[in-house]
Formats: sequence, C-alpha cells, structure tokens
Amino acid sequence: MVKFLLWCVLLILCWPLALFALVLYPIVWLLLLPFRILGIAVHGVLALVAALIFLPARLLRAV
Repeated sequence: MVKFLLWCVLLILCWPLALFALVLYPIVWLLLLPFRILGIAVHGVLALVAALIFLPARLLRAV
C-alpha cells in the first residue's frame, strides 16, 4: 500500500516537472545560442593567433 501511494505522489509531482522542462528547454537553448556563437568565434580567433605564433617554427621545421 505504501509503494502504491509513493507511486501516486511521484506521478503527481513528476509529470508537471517533465512538462515544464519540455517547454523550458527550447527557451533556454535559444537564450544560450548567442553565447555558443560567441564561443565559436573566440575559438576561431584564438586558433588563428596560435597558428600565427607557431608559423615560424613550422617554416623552420620544414627546411
């Protein structure tokens, strides 16, 4: 009997949380999208700077 009551409480408490998460996930994803784009841009700039710094060593190694 106790297990049944716990399952009922779990059903009542968890399905609204699941629906809330299902609705909230796309909104959070859209809010975080600019930060992801900024991260990709920063990663690209840092890769370019690293390539420029290591360019003389690559040229000397090729000779």
